[in-house]
Amino acid sequence: MKTIIGRVTSIYPSADRFHWSLLVFRVLISLELMIAHGLKKIGEGAEQVPNPLHLPASFNQLFAVSANLFFPVLIIVGLFTRLAILPILIVTLMGYFVVHWNDSPLGKDMPFMYSVAFLLLFVLGPGKFSADYLINKRYRL
Repeated sequence: MKTIIGRVTSIYPSADRFHWSLLVFRVLISLELMIAHGLKKIGEGAEQVPNPLHLPASFNQLFAVSANLFFPVLIIVGLFTRLAILPILIVTLMGYFVVHWNDSPLGKDMPFMYSVAFLLLFVLGPGKFSADYLINKRYRL
């Protein structure tokens, strides 16, 4: 019984469990961003992307589509993960602090949750099961 309680209440996961959790987390959060928000920004009848900073429309659209479709692929692979997170954070934090600032809490919970999730990945990094790990290991960075 003591062993079970110890495992359930442990605050230090094993290294393997930690790295597997990071892999699953970064894959699932990136896929969700791509499916729920990225795919509806391309193709016929694409969703209009808000442009609160009044940037050139084509640049704004390209940046938002890249942040919702291209950069999550890099995060899934774990390639330049922290760098790939930055455009996503720009879009999600802009959505939270500018586009949805006056909305109800229910209206701005999505950009908040994505921001928190990607901030967590930014701080923790991609983990051992990533291209970044292989690059660091190969070049002893």
